[in-house]
Amino acid sequence: MNNLFSTANLNPANEIVDILLESTNIRIEKIVSCGQASPPGFMYDQDENEWVIVIKGSAIVSFEDGKKHKLNPGNYLNITAHQKHRVDWTLPDQETLWLAVFYK
Repeated sequence: MNNLFSTANLNPANEIVDILLESTNIRIEKIVSCGQASPPGFMYDQDENEWVIVIKGSAIVSFEDGKKHKLNPGNYLNITAHQKHRVDWTLPDQETLWLAVFYK
């Protein structure tokens, strides 16, 4: 039995990305961050739409237009394809658990 809250491989130096489900039009990932953020000046520019929710922890996601969103448990965003964004911050002293759904 798999468990969304299982983080047996957690290493605070490395973010964990596990693909939970993948098919032609959808990919669901569990992401566990512990202080990770996007590199300075880096912005994601994805070919897919992304719906993302924070299950546990906290994060700040910013967009190219300057908007910033602080995500706490239960907060989610829908990021359209090619909407440039980055992760500015995740909690440094505990894990942030994300569920990301990438779709076409």
